[in-house]
Amino acid sequence: MKHGASLMLFLTTAMWCGAAPDSNTKRIRESATVLNEIMGAKDKGIPEDLVEKARCVGVIPNLKRAGFIVGAKYGKGVVVCRAENGWSAPSMVRIEGGSVGLQIGAGETDVVFMVMNERGMDKLMKDKFTLGADASVMGGPVGRSAEAQTDAMMRAEILAYSRSRGVFAGVSLEGATLRPDSDDNRDVYGSSVTQQDILRGRVRPPAAADQLYGELNRYPSKNTARAR
Repeated sequence: MKHGASLMLFLTTAMWCGAAPDSNTKRIRESATVLNEIMGAKDKGIPEDLVEKARCVGVIPNLKRAGFIVGAKYGKGVVVCRAENGWSAPSMVRIEGGSVGLQIGAGETDVVFMVMNERGMDKLMKDKFTLGADASVMGGPVGRSAEAQTDAMMRAEILAYSRSRGVFAGVSLEGATLRPDSDDNRDVYGSSVTQQDILRGRVRPPAAADQLYGELNRYPSKNTARAR
């Protein structure tokens, strides 16, 4: 048993550290692809009216998960917010978290989350915050419309979804931490920029984000200025 636990620890560590991360440009484009595929599942995807109400949208392609008694999650992705003149430039972010339980195995999951109000958006501007502690997060409803969902769900600051092996559902992400990836943002924008400057629309977006904007612009805002 001791050797088995050591082997699992070795494999888990290798998964986190062994492979070089995808380029930021590829990650931005993968985020657009994930969003397109999830929204394309009309009866099982994210309700369109929620996307129209969302202040910010985040996508974490290929969130890695592994576990042996104590589970772990780690992933990189992008977040964009509605700004005065449309969608902001994408901020490169990382999500990290753990959970306790019998979770033997490893895999990858696509994650999409939406920040639904100004309170949640303000939390997103911080250097780091914990989902569920600093900002309320719930698994979002699935289907064409969110009208029949509970008031508690609709009051959540963040709604989250996951897709793994073709199975799509709302997911809590309780206890995970979300933070800007300063090094990746520096690589994308050529200088040190803050998460707040990026998400408030003060930074020029890269050309790689055009496909992501194309997906998001299908859902014009019901809350703020017209999307780009």
